Amino acid sequence: MKAAQLIKFEGSGGIEIVGVDKPKISQGKILAQIHAAGVNPIDWKIAHGMMPLTLPLTMGGDFAGVIIETGSDVLNFKPGDKVYGQAPAFAGGTGTFAQFALAKKDTVAFKPSSLNFMEAGALPLVGVSALQGLTEHLNLQNGQKILIHGGAGGIGSIAIQIAKYIGAYVATTVSPNDMEYVKKLGADKVINYKSQRFEDLLSNQDSVFDTVGKDTYKRSFKVLKQGGSMVSMLEEPDEQLMKQYGVTVTSQQTRVTTERLNRLTELVEQKVVTVYIEKAFTLDQTAQALSYLENTPPQGKVVVVVKE
Repeated sequence: MKAAQLIKFEGSGGIEIVGVDKPKISQGKILAQIHAAGVNPIDWKIAHGMMPLTLPLTMGGDFAGVIIETGSDVLNFKPGDKVYGQAPAFAGGTGTFAQFALAKKDTVAFKPSSLNFMEAGALPLVGVSALQGLTEHLNLQNGQKILIHGGAGGIGSIAIQIAKYIGAYVATTVSPNDMEYVKKLGADKVINYKSQRFEDLLSNQDSVFDTVGKDTYKRSFKVLKQGGSMVSMLEEPDEQLMKQYGVTVTSQQTRVTTERLNRLTELVEQKVVTVYIEKAFTLDQTAQALSYLENTPPQGKVVVVVKE
């Protein structure tokens, strides 16, 4: 089978399309034919050597596809089932920028029937990240105010939709080109981060969902109310700032599980969550897909289409 493998830690330049053996089924796993695989920032970060991994490595974590075979202990799925989920090579899978992949049975779920494979393949990591952050860590409630940084990105665009469904007042920071896009997603207040400082425009926020990090993360403490909370996808809690402002901060490590995927599917089927694809690449263009995501922050998602 064909797979996009990282041969050298040289960013997208270290990726080659190679022929490898199809993965063999094992206990607790499903073997899926990959139809589409979402591209996430962690993919290009891995390509630059930001995780201590052994090469060569088949790239890709998210996927949507059809089950070909199941381990003898897998009872909830069968060959022919259309599924989506995660199968990164560094976490019990075999990588999804490939024609076939092994995935752990507890990291996949039935594909939402209303989504095509490309939309479903784009959703697992960003969808679960948004859901986990808003409902489990921030416990966002109807009537509360939340600031979502990076609202046009993969996680941010899903987070805006879920936060509006919950009933929150949503402010978001985006680039000038993305302002109309996030308004369509439902954002109530849109801040151009290039010309406006969000801390001058907002105060007394119940929550902040940070997908940007660095200086944006530190400045976000200023807009939270006493007792407010923040989730950051990139930064560790700053104990000094937490104490100074009287707020709580969680550093989120997203875990894609069957249970969370099923909750995400419910939101998709209720038309709460819509998946927006900005650009699709073929498997042979995986290197270009990673380079595009790294250098051109998209509106929504970038995907690799493996099987038309």
